[in-house]
Order: sequence, then C-alpha cells, then structure tokens
Amino acid sequence: MPSKYVIHTEPVPRRFRPLIQSGIIAWEEGCLKCAVCVKKKCVYGVYDHRGLDARQMVESIDNECMNCLRCVQGCPNELIHKSVNPEFMAMGDEHWTPNIIASLWAQSDSGKIPVSGAGYPGPFSGPGFDAIWTDMSEIVRPTRDGIHGREYISTAIDLGKTPPYLVFDSEGGLEASKPSLLDIPLPIILKIPGFGAMSEKTLLGWAEAAKRLGTFFSLPMEMLGKIPEAYAPWLLPSIFSDADGLKGLPSGIRMVELAFDDGVDVAKRLIDLDPAVLVSARVSLAEGMEERAQQLVASGVSVIHLEAGFQGRGFDDPAKFLKDGIRSVHQKLVDIGIRDNVTLLASGGISMAEHVPKAIICGADGVFVDFPMLIAMECRMCRRCEKGLSCPVDIQDASSEWTAGRVVNLTGAWHNQLLEVMGAMGIRDARRLRGEVGRAMFFDQLDRETFGAMGTVEEDCELE
Repeated sequence: MPSKYVIHTEPVPRRFRPLIQSGIIAWEEGCLKCAVCVKKKCVYGVYDHRGLDARQMVESIDNECMNCLRCVQGCPNELIHKSVNPEFMAMGDEHWTPNIIASLWAQSDSGKIPVSGAGYPGPFSGPGFDAIWTDMSEIVRPTRDGIHGREYISTAIDLGKTPPYLVFDSEGGLEASKPSLLDIPLPIILKIPGFGAMSEKTLLGWAEAAKRLGTFFSLPMEMLGKIPEAYAPWLLPSIFSDADGLKGLPSGIRMVELAFDDGVDVAKRLIDLDPAVLVSARVSLAEGMEERAQQLVASGVSVIHLEAGFQGRGFDDPAKFLKDGIRSVHQKLVDIGIRDNVTLLASGGISMAEHVPKAIICGADGVFVDFPMLIAMECRMCRRCEKGLSCPVDIQDASSEWTAGRVVNLTGAWHNQLLEVMGAMGIRDARRLRGEVGRAMFFDQLDRETFGAMGTVEEDCELE
C-alpha cells in the first residue's frame, strides 16, 4: 500500500483586508455622552484601535467585529447598527456568490475546513450540483482517529486508459509496453482561469503549487516560456491542431491537450508523434458531445476533457449543467462498453469542495479547478481586468511563493473535505466512487418519482 497522501498547509496571511458581509454603523449625532459607553464595554476591544484603510476604504472594525451585537443592543439612544455591506453583496454573480468567494478566502488563509456554528441556513436544493445529496450513512460510526489516522483512504486517480488485456512473452513474463497511464494523488488538476490580472509571478506560483501537490497545471502553450523548464513534468499545455505541436514542447512534458474541439484525425496524428505522451481531447458541453466522445475514444484518445461554461452551464443550452453532461457522456461510454478505455475529466463552474465528489459520483474521474485558484489570491470576481481596469487587490504583484501557499491551502482544505465525504460513505478509494449514483440522491429524479403522476400544471388551470 502506498504511503498516505497528506497536503501540509500553513497559514498564509492576506495582503488586503477582505470585504465583510456586514459592518458597524455608529452615528455620532445624538450621542448622550454616557459615562460608561457601550463601545468601551466591547469584550473584543474593536473600538479601541479603530481606523480606516484609506487605500481600500475599509474600516478596521468591520473585519474585527465578532457579531455579538452587545453594542447594538446596549446603546441607550440606539445609535449603533449592523448593516449588510453593499460591496460584499456586489461581488461575483449568481453562481460565484459572495458567500462562496468568502469561503474560498477563508480556506486559502489556513487550509482548514470552514464550519458555521449557526448551521446551514440555505435551501436543500438548487441548480447544478446543489440538486445532489450525497450518502453519509457511515457517519454514524466514524473512525476513532480521524481522516488522517490509521484508516487509509486513497484519493489517487489514473489518467489514461486501462489495458484491455495483458500480453506475456514466451518465458511467462509481462511484455514491456510504453506507458499508457499516469497517476496523480488527488482528482484535481489546476487550470488557468479565463480572465484575471495575472503575471509571470502568478503563473510560476500556480506551477509551484501543482508541483507541491503532485498534480498538473493546465495552461496555453504560448505561456510555457514564462515558466522554468524544471516544472515541465507538472505542466499540461494546450496545443493547437498543428501536428508538429509536440516538437516545440520542453522535455519532460507527460501530457498535452488539444486547445479546441479538433477533429479525430488531429488527435490520431498527435498520438502517433509520441505514444508516451498522453493526449487529452477537449469536448464542449453541447449537443452531440456523447457521439464526439465515442469517436475520440475509438481513435485512441485516452483522456477526454468535458468543458462547460464559466458558470458550469452548457454552451448551447444554459439549462443544462455540468453534472448533466458528465452523466450523459459517462453513461454513453458505459453502454457501449468502452468506459475503462478513457479518463473523463470535467471543468466549468467547479466552485466548492463538494463539487469534486459530486462530479465523480456523476461519472467523472477528476476535475479541473480554475477560478477558485484566482479567488484564493483574494480576487473579488469584479471582472475589472476584462475591461482593462486595474485590479483592486493587485493580483499581478503577488509573489509566486505567496500564490503557491494560498493555492496549496485551498486544495488542502478541499482534499480534507473529499476525505470526509468518502469516509462518511464508507468508500476508501476515489476510483471506486466514480459513477456511484446509488450513493447519492438527485432532486430532479426524486421530484419526478414523487410528483410525476400528478401531471403538469398549465396556465389558467385551477386545482380542486
């Protein structure tokens, strides 16, 4: 049995004060000048060294307030209030919500799993991965010494295709063959985001994080020159359809990906150039993706990357989510008996730790993580960089060491949550989790089974 894989994390302080969900509003007009002011009674002393960061326009009290509301309730003239911060609520969009962004920030700070003492206040169903509930039946008898104790839980996955049979020589030994499998210790591959205020230091930090984690960092081929060649074994370049694309790659590259939805012939040519280098073919989440995946597997492609949009939705149908595409492609490959001939990776909208095991349950072997890496660097998803405006947190100026530490912390927190979910399911190997839809409940399926017999409600229809 291999040694246990553990991601070692350590606190990495933030460079800027974060936006907080709520803030203190203290009106000075009307103050009664009480002999003993409620501000002086604050047990956390947040009023004692109150100050304003002129550059960020953030008040220190907002970040230090522990929301005990003692000052709010104790002020005799009711001059102190807690209010929702409009800047916080303006971050991101309906998919990359402010709460998700704040949670990713917290995980990147220390590598620890965020816990809400007040419990989960949100809905128990929603779009995309929120419509999946995972089986936690084994949580009634957790291990005595935790997820990093004596019990072994493997999160490693294989990239490539499993040989359909073994060939032995005349002496009974296994015939040597060129490697067709790569293994990484966790089902997460880092991927450069579609936008962001990035610099060479940013790319180097992400490459260093991939090296520390033992995984890959996917990036366009034209950016390879910005990263030292020593990082080549952990880089996954996206190349164009030119069949000579492999010739310009640094030595040590173990895997490449077609940059676009290229044809089957292009994939064949790349495989023939160097069979030792794995070739991943990108398939967009759109109509006909199942047939395209089947054709690529038949041509010899051993890794398929199913790519969804920025918010995890289909390119031609926003009502279709990444989870639906994964299940559809996975089931198609199972039905025709070639699922073990390919590794299925998924990307697009992966924003929370729970999305990793849920994607694997749907049928993926692993996922690409892109924008969470950017958010780990304090990105607020304001998208000012797309308009040519300056980044409010100067991501491009962050050192590569700081960048790597933040990404390792975030991945470490996600890895621990994956171990928690697998342990609660009683599953000890991430490869065993693939396609285990019986270990989860899907809201849309339950809804059809429960209420489908009642028919549909049409407009102007009255129910008796």
